[in-house]
Amino acid sequence: MPSPLPPTPLFAAERGAVLVSCSVSFLGSALLLCSHAQWPELRTRPRQLLLHLSLADLLSALSYFYGVLRDFQRSSWDCVLQGALSTFANTSSFFWTMAIALYLYLSIVRGSPTGPGLLWGFHAVSWGVPLAITVAAVALKKIGYDASNVSVGWCWVDLDAEDRLLWMLLTGKVWEILAYVTLPVLYILIRKHINRAHAALSEYRPILPGAPALPRASVADKKLILIPIIFIFLRIWSTVRFILTLCNSPAVQNSVLVVLHGIGNTFQGGANCIMFVLCTRVVRARLLSLLCCGHCAELGWPPQGSRGSWQPPQPHKDKDVPGPEQTKPLLPST
Repeated sequence: MPSPLPPTPLFAAERGAVLVSCSVSFLGSALLLCSHAQWPELRTRPRQLLLHLSLADLLSALSYFYGVLRDFQRSSWDCVLQGALSTFANTSSFFWTMAIALYLYLSIVRGSPTGPGLLWGFHAVSWGVPLAITVAAVALKKIGYDASNVSVGWCWVDLDAEDRLLWMLLTGKVWEILAYVTLPVLYILIRKHINRAHAALSEYRPILPGAPALPRASVADKKLILIPIIFIFLRIWSTVRFILTLCNSPAVQNSVLVVLHGIGNTFQGGANCIMFVLCTRVVRARLLSLLCCGHCAELGWPPQGSRGSWQPPQPHKDKDVPGPEQTKPLLPST
């Protein structure tokens, strides 16, 4: 790897934007955790996986917030601690994101049993592998100051480590790039399966008099498309700066790239909250009901019959991802 570039200076506006992103991600992850605790009937298996992803994103947002706030200029004990926490949480977030995609693929496309054994396997890999990598990096003194060339104020792999490229790959980049390939492939296969199921059902609609037409695409279908798109859009800037650093390009210090990298690395919890809380009708309606405490009904809002109004949930409509025999009726409430 070429000699390191000079440190990337961080301006107040850049730090402020990333700190806001960290705060929103922390609040979003906390809201996901609170909704999981508040409504036991929504604790489906996919949302259990989402819970663990939210825990990783919450820890990641906290560690990044501290790093950006401190804007480290050299290695220190708190630099190493912050770098270790963000490395563990960030890598775990990659694994849990891929675990959710794999679970959806197995349950929807393959129709494979998804019992507790699979969940324990996800735990072992998604917590165990990042922990082992982080412990090894700290023990070998590979975590430290990185001059903000592959970060935005926080600490990661020590800039002075001779084998820093290897540890940059092990502590994040190889899993990030693997996710770029794995997530789109799995979600494309899921979407194709759903489209085939819709087409097969459409063939039988003419023999069901008075039956409503099938929707072109359900809300859940759109979310399945958005998950890999949002993930790649958020994380790609980190990869771009990593490649520019490998090429020893001064473009790595471009202010726009620095801000996009900072927000992309820290906003995953906020994006998940938007998709799975604010844009999920069942959860959103319950949040509104909880916040209004009955006053909305007195004010006549939401209007009677509105799609956003809360109704007592039917068990089969609250499932995020069903068993293979119920795939189509349950997907729209994810």
